[in-house]
Amino acid sequence: MQVIEAPEPHFFHNLVGHGEHSDLDVETVPDMAGKLPTTFIASSASNHASRKKRNPADKEQNRMKRLLRNRVSAQQARERKKAYLSDLEARIKEIEQKNAELEEKVSILQQENVMLRKIIRSTSIRNDDALGAS
Repeated sequence: MQVIEAPEPHFFHNLVGHGEHSDLDVETVPDMAGKLPTTFIASSASNHASRKKRNPADKEQNRMKRLLRNRVSAQQARERKKAYLSDLEARIKEIEQKNAELEEKVSILQQENVMLRKIIRSTSIRNDDALGAS
């Protein structure tokens, strides 16, 4: 088995700032020279056991942070939904306006079509009369 020296349980906790994690923390490696007084045998079981022994105050703080993140996330989701609905409503108005314009254009073209058919009929009747008379 491999023996690995590990820091005291709260060593990293104090460095990070009471459970706060960010991308910057991943890139930062603390200076641990002379600060590793305890040793343990590396195994997933010992890792799992140390996770279960959390301070109740830490649990409550993590819970409060989670609740705050959830509130912020929910508010952002509501704002995104509101912006999305506003955008949809604006698009509806544009489409309804365009639809009204197109309906008006169709009506005008239908009237023009009827009028042109009448002109064609009256012209063809005159031509037929003129041909029949000759």
